[in-house]
Amino acid sequence: MKYTNRLFALLVLLYIFPFSGCNNAPVEPLISEQPEALTAEEIAGKRLTPEILWKFGRIGDYTVSADEKTVAYTVTRFSLTENSSRTTIWSVPVDGGDAVCLTAGVTPSATNPRWLPSGRLAYMTASKDGNQIWSMNANGSDKQQISFIEGGINGFEFSPKGDAVMFLKRTPIGVSPKEQYPDLPKANVITADDLMYRHWDRWTDYMASHIWIGKIENGKIGSGMDIMEGEPYEAPLAPFYNISEIAWSPCGKYIAYTCKKMTGREYAISTNSDIYLYNLETGTTRNITEGMLGYDKYPVFSPDGSKIAFQSMKTEGYESDKQRLMIYCMATSAIEDITEHYEENASNFVWSPNGNEIFFISGVRATYQIYRVDVETKEILPVTDGHHNYANIVQARNGLIGSKTTMNMATELFIVNPKTGDEQQLTFVNKNIYDAVNMGNVVERIVKTTDNKDMLVWVIYPPDFDPSKKYPALLFCQGGPQVATSHGFSYRWNFQLMAANDYIVVAPNRRGLPTFGQEWNLQISGDYGGQNMLDLLSAIDDVAKESYVDENRLGAVGASYGGFTVFWLAGNHEKRFKAFIAHCGLFNFESMYASTEEHFFVNFDMGGPFWEKPRPKNYDFSPHLFVDRWDTPILVIHGVRDYRVPYAEGIQAYNAARLREVPARLLIFPDEGHWVLRPQNSVLWQREFFGWLDKWVK
Repeated sequence: MKYTNRLFALLVLLYIFPFSGCNNAPVEPLISEQPEALTAEEIAGKRLTPEILWKFGRIGDYTVSADEKTVAYTVTRFSLTENSSRTTIWSVPVDGGDAVCLTAGVTPSATNPRWLPSGRLAYMTASKDGNQIWSMNANGSDKQQISFIEGGINGFEFSPKGDAVMFLKRTPIGVSPKEQYPDLPKANVITADDLMYRHWDRWTDYMASHIWIGKIENGKIGSGMDIMEGEPYEAPLAPFYNISEIAWSPCGKYIAYTCKKMTGREYAISTNSDIYLYNLETGTTRNITEGMLGYDKYPVFSPDGSKIAFQSMKTEGYESDKQRLMIYCMATSAIEDITEHYEENASNFVWSPNGNEIFFISGVRATYQIYRVDVETKEILPVTDGHHNYANIVQARNGLIGSKTTMNMATELFIVNPKTGDEQQLTFVNKNIYDAVNMGNVVERIVKTTDNKDMLVWVIYPPDFDPSKKYPALLFCQGGPQVATSHGFSYRWNFQLMAANDYIVVAPNRRGLPTFGQEWNLQISGDYGGQNMLDLLSAIDDVAKESYVDENRLGAVGASYGGFTVFWLAGNHEKRFKAFIAHCGLFNFESMYASTEEHFFVNFDMGGPFWEKPRPKNYDFSPHLFVDRWDTPILVIHGVRDYRVPYAEGIQAYNAARLREVPARLLIFPDEGHWVLRPQNSVLWQREFFGWLDKWVK
């Protein structure tokens, strides 16, 4: 049920299921690679709007050239009119300078930029036979198609020498009903004999993502070889298919990859993925993390190829367990926990050029910073500090290139000095918007909880805030349930957009959120209606005491676990709130357990199935048990293609509210899943969101 606001994951979905067409004809692109101008009305308003939010360019994948002088990166822009997107590739000098669009005028989206040792830049774009690899000079000239792979691919990485390519290709793993019944070509059915027949927002298509290896001969890539031939498994892991879960060794002899080699019920109840090492010379594969029962992912070879750093969770079935930094020795097969005595998570590993240190991302007090660890001494030191989030990092000549966000700034690339933490901004993708729009102030507030703990709460104020006025306030209920309320920049749950509509936003880091230690993070499992709910109420009660907050005009909003929170608060808020909004929330824990797809989550957090005797305590917190107390207007939103929290949860909540004659409104998006990704759907979502709040709270 992990509810993530990570842009990378969403962009992966956009690459796999693009909105724009797959036509390589040399026609004028419908969506410009340049920023869309703000209208005179938007400039005059100086406030963020849903329409402006969809004019933001979104930085995605990025990579540094072999000489470490240039960064190539993708920018995705959207068109509300066309209800589609287009991704282009840009470059900027590592030392700073003007950014240049390398795929200007190319109609299809261009993604997955990767440098070749020759200095040319390869990328993936739609061709007549699916996505194929093209290459161009570093200045964008001389574009040539270099792969001709039947059916197309979904991502690629070159070998260190540039003589081979690893690519992802959807591969048949079973017999579809159309193949089983060829005389019924118009029949439309999904058959299942085990679990995992649907996942996140997709039904099974009897295909799986496999890793293929193709040789590069005369600058061209042929059909390649499936290194997982005959295996009914997926690599990288669904649903995001993150190519960072696969790595070449520096010598080009090995590929380390992440895979959960399970199917059906076993897959649904386990998080036991492993790191596999494939030997290209012998064609053999071995599991280097056998016996480690939690998630093992993201292998990264050391510069000399003697070690592999990877991320590991200890507990099987617990998807939010501590993310440990492990090191595997190629010579001895020994595995060492480098962050054994470090309290927080570690992710996005980058080796120093000499292999003595590893840089990584870790959360601290609802921010995400760059850290460094000495491989020998295990000493861990922070590199950056401040109210921001770093999401990814790569090694460059003069430091580390990182993607950074704040609540006031969408993703931009910065170069960071690994010794001093000094930063220099490299990209300015949305400068035209920041120059025209006023952002609200973000303040860190410490609130005492009912058990006398200090809780960090972000308070976001409207632009041009006037403390002599009275403002309505919104309690933001975080999803996850174990995802920090931190300095991300969401394109739906955007705090600045809420503040621009003259709401004070109260965003607590309640119990169950990471970056405050493992005890704080774990506490929520099995206690959904307990301390974390008290924490949320403590936060809104504390801020509501301020003279500039109208305590009679409070609302509560949230998605996923936050949607469950809203449903639960609707029956347990003691008249605090004037309106609720719940998106993709859990309403009935029993129906949720029986209809979700990855059952390891509900097994761990609910304490097991509802039919166990005695029944696990957490089922007593199910919101449907408190509907008799519902008396406050509620907006319920759900996507039909949400298979993690199936849309019947939203239907049940809405029906219950109306049967009790509680004012309610229902938004069902037939073509959306757990998120709202399509531009016009998203703007409609925002208009309904603020329309409901303005009606019942303002």
